[in-house]
Amino acid sequence: MTSSPIKSVAVIGAGAAGAAAAVALSAEDAFDVIRVFERREVPGGTWIYDADPKTPIVLHPGKLPTETDPPLKTPARLPTTTPPSPQYRYDRTPIYADLTTNVPAIAMSFSDRPFAYGPFVPHWIPKQYIENYFSFHQADKHLSLNTTVEDVSRIVGKNKGEYKWKLKLRRYDPIQHVDDWWEETFDAVIIANGHYSVPIVPQVPGLNEYMKKYPGRVVHSKSYRTSESYSGQRVVVIGNSASGHDITTQLVESRKPQLPIYQSRRSKSLWDGPDTPPDIEWKPIIARFDAEADEIIFTDNTRLRNIDAVIYCTGYAPSFPFWNTEANGGPLYDYDDGHLKGIYQHTFFRSFSNTLGIIGMPRVLTFRSFEYQAIALARLFAGRNTKPLPPLAEQEAWEKKRLRLVKEEGRKFHDIIWDNGETMGWLRFLFELSGLPVLEGIGRTPPVLNKETRWAIEHVRKYPIPDRGKAGDDEAAVAEDGEWLVVNHWGRGKDSLHFI
Repeated sequence: MTSSPIKSVAVIGAGAAGAAAAVALSAEDAFDVIRVFERREVPGGTWIYDADPKTPIVLHPGKLPTETDPPLKTPARLPTTTPPSPQYRYDRTPIYADLTTNVPAIAMSFSDRPFAYGPFVPHWIPKQYIENYFSFHQADKHLSLNTTVEDVSRIVGKNKGEYKWKLKLRRYDPIQHVDDWWEETFDAVIIANGHYSVPIVPQVPGLNEYMKKYPGRVVHSKSYRTSESYSGQRVVVIGNSASGHDITTQLVESRKPQLPIYQSRRSKSLWDGPDTPPDIEWKPIIARFDAEADEIIFTDNTRLRNIDAVIYCTGYAPSFPFWNTEANGGPLYDYDDGHLKGIYQHTFFRSFSNTLGIIGMPRVLTFRSFEYQAIALARLFAGRNTKPLPPLAEQEAWEKKRLRLVKEEGRKFHDIIWDNGETMGWLRFLFELSGLPVLEGIGRTPPVLNKETRWAIEHVRKYPIPDRGKAGDDEAAVAEDGEWLVVNHWGRGKDSLHFI
């Protein structure tokens, strides 16, 4: 075992990924300083519920986070104070009132602390769980709340060949009504800021003019909170993945809006049966908006007039406004190919000498997969990893090979498949790199993924399956309990983790 030169680590974000990182780093007992910076007032990340989204989100069709969530200009000299920044920072969460988890609790929770109950829980359970997880492991002492990381820059250290990371930090002072700015320097950084902050909306002909003429009519699902807001309204939901399915179902079941709910979909989702569900009318994708005629025109040339609300359920794009592209030799994320640049195994950055890592980009099992990444990074930073990372050339080859693979298969770089063994292979790599803690009990043990947990991943489902149980179906329900069910298996082409 060799002594590591890394003695101070900064973690950006105090959601589930940040909690996993803080606990894993603390367990190594190898670091003099661990700081977890969180811009919100409490830990919890995306699971914090903001009943009031506050400032309405201004939509920017077709634009990327580099344009919509740009870096905040930092003062030339630090420490200092400035007037509060008016720049919108996308810090409100996308949690809506009736949201529940969609990964079975046995597989979603961290391995050493179960959720209060399961298998699928309301949004306040994960939020409370993350707060309590920090406290249970006494990692809350590392928290720096209400603190936004505004700049991360690699700098030359005092010794030859040594590099460190300088963080510029901002905290609003509610008494003096000013922003306090300062900087801190660390040996290593873990990025755990999540990727459900900056909404994306596609560019559609006429959409900008439509939004201008009918302000407030077009929103993103990040602003959705409850069906009550759409009482008596004619609603179009765009998208049929998890949030699109959830929101459409809630609107229909509430009976608050005018029915049917129009759902625009690019293709059939895995929850869509052969027939349109009651009180829903499926539409193809939107070809254009006509503001003057107050019409939405679809690709089949059908039209809807006098719609009251359009809800885009089109997802989010990762955003790293704190990353100093100039100081760090280039951008962190490639928006053309949709992947982290210079990444290895979705966790390690080959350009930064084992001093930079990221947790939470592949969604997979959410909290549980974050745990594997966190333990691997903590062990690497402490110099106690059982297996070394491969040579840089091999890491680069992995990235290029994966780019080719996902392009051939038409999927995203950081989407990992369960049913073909890809997820287990990835987790196994992290597991074996980490190895066991030392005999004295220093360090966390990477969790096993036992038979019971794997069974739950493959069989316990939140969403009902259309026409389940009929003879000849690829998938059949064998038991139901309230709002969740157990299935024999999924049909061909349907990955068990497709819904995350």
